[in-house]
Amino acid sequence: MANTNIIKLEEESKKVDEKEAIPLLTPYKMGNFNLSHRIVLAPLTRSRSYDFIPQPHAALYYSQRTTKGGFLIGEASGVSNTAQGYPNTPGIWTREQVEAWKPIVSTVHEKGGIFFCQLWHAGRVSNYGYQPDGEAPISSTNKPLRKDIFNNKAAADKYPPPRRLRGDEIPKLVNDFRIAAKNAMEAGFDGVEIHGANGYLLDQFLKDKVNDRDDEYGGKLENRCRFPLQVVKAVADEIGADRVGVRLSPFADYNDCGDFDPQTLGIYMAQSLNKLGILYCHVIEPRMVTQFQEFDTKWSLAPIRKAFDGTFIVAGGYNRREGNRAISSAAADLVAFGRLFLANPDLPTRFQLDAQLNHPDPATFYTHHPVLGYTDYPFLQDPTE
Repeated sequence: MANTNIIKLEEESKKVDEKEAIPLLTPYKMGNFNLSHRIVLAPLTRSRSYDFIPQPHAALYYSQRTTKGGFLIGEASGVSNTAQGYPNTPGIWTREQVEAWKPIVSTVHEKGGIFFCQLWHAGRVSNYGYQPDGEAPISSTNKPLRKDIFNNKAAADKYPPPRRLRGDEIPKLVNDFRIAAKNAMEAGFDGVEIHGANGYLLDQFLKDKVNDRDDEYGGKLENRCRFPLQVVKAVADEIGADRVGVRLSPFADYNDCGDFDPQTLGIYMAQSLNKLGILYCHVIEPRMVTQFQEFDTKWSLAPIRKAFDGTFIVAGGYNRREGNRAISSAAADLVAFGRLFLANPDLPTRFQLDAQLNHPDPATFYTHHPVLGYTDYPFLQDPTE
């Protein structure tokens, strides 16, 4: 009789465990990386890297959001001295920057996290003050921004007309990304994510509302994708395709960078990335037409998900319920969380307990304070206890 009761209790316990299984908290094997859950720290510009050099306070910020087997994508890091477009964003092109990243990466690894560096070039989302010798920013075009990622109208003095890159200059930019990827590996990162989204340089080539070229890098879809794919190939050849991810936002119009046929663009890029064998594709939801607003849309990521063979990461306004649904329905392998992970450094724990969440404070998203709105969001309990 006792044995029967024990068996019944074990069966009931199993039923409860199955009932309470949380899709976002199930393990996942991403290539050679064994992840303990599906919650990803999205790449978030934090503007705390003074003089474009990562600072010691970033070690606490990233370690707070690290769990054993958790996957973190670092904030956008410039690949060259022409790449910057915002104040106090980090770089990965100088020796000083590489050395500054090393202790930050180490703190993530000490807690068992997997950490990728996002490689970035702002392109025309810049101005003379960020460019060597006060030159014009570079882009696929010479058309200036009409609106930026924050406002519907961009100030002309903030975003002057860019200089259209010549075809013979493209190989140097490809090499800048390659060297940056090499530097990231030297700094200790586990891999890199190439930023091909949000209206920055690579996106400026991809999107036909911006790219008005008539050479081999403009016009038809294959030509517009040529430069971004050359970057991906060069980086994959340098550090291994199994350590490379790409972020895309085909449906978004961030930084005045839209496309007339985003679905076809997304599918073509997914199929092309398959040929290069990269680790993952990280795509922003169509509903996120602007940075902070969601809209109803006819578009879906499903065709792009179907077209891509590797790990598929989705991002864009997800909460716990939607994230669980995306994983359970196989709409995605992983879900990247931005504002929620920023405000809740212990987000996996809160999702596990279905606990109340801290609210993010937009007023402190891009301040330069080393603590405020950065490392001062409270945990459910003191992580040192």
